[in-house]
Amino acid sequence: MLNIDELRFDERGLIPAVVVHAVTGRVLTLAYMNRESLEISMERGLTCFWSRSRQKLWLKGETSGNYQHIVSITADCDRDALVVKVEPDGPACHLGTESCFNDPVWESDERHEFSLPMLMKLIEGRKTEKVEGSYTSYLFEKGLDKILKKVGEESTEVIIAAKAEDKKETIYEIADLTYHVMVLMLEAGISLEDIHRELASRHVIDKKVKQEKMTQ
Repeated sequence: MLNIDELRFDERGLIPAVVVHAVTGRVLTLAYMNRESLEISMERGLTCFWSRSRQKLWLKGETSGNYQHIVSITADCDRDALVVKVEPDGPACHLGTESCFNDPVWESDERHEFSLPMLMKLIEGRKTEKVEGSYTSYLFEKGLDKILKKVGEESTEVIIAAKAEDKKETIYEIADLTYHVMVLMLEAGISLEDIHRELASRHVIDKKVKQEKMTQ
């Protein structure tokens, strides 16, 4: 672990902090910290910044309730910038949006952004607003039994492909299974954050088990 003394604050005593959602990986905001605000952040486990406009410390969420619970703080190779991974209680932006970064400037015609949270939102949209001819909307219309049947079928397809040691086909079938499981999650009211928290708790347990075995 780096010591704060090893960080390179600028001539104003500040260091930029890129705040990232620990679950989705989305960049939430860019803020600045001084030594005091960084120390407060580390002590309380909540993001605290230095407001350049107001020239004062700013504990995110103190007035809005949208606290940002810190998972980790990492310095870059030059040690003059930070990435702060957080689990937010609410929007990061003062405009009420999840992220401060919402206005596209340029997008590639050949490469397209993709993430599981983006896919989840697309699937959710097909659930709340049915689209004619949409397979996803069709699954939601048919209900839980149909969704469960598809999850079972896709699970079998994964097993068959894996047993045949066909990597390409296994990847294809796992992708199908992942999609159908996400449909099931939305039908059951389960979010990606729910799964993330469950897996994270198991990681902690697994780590403790490993430590116990090493001391035996």
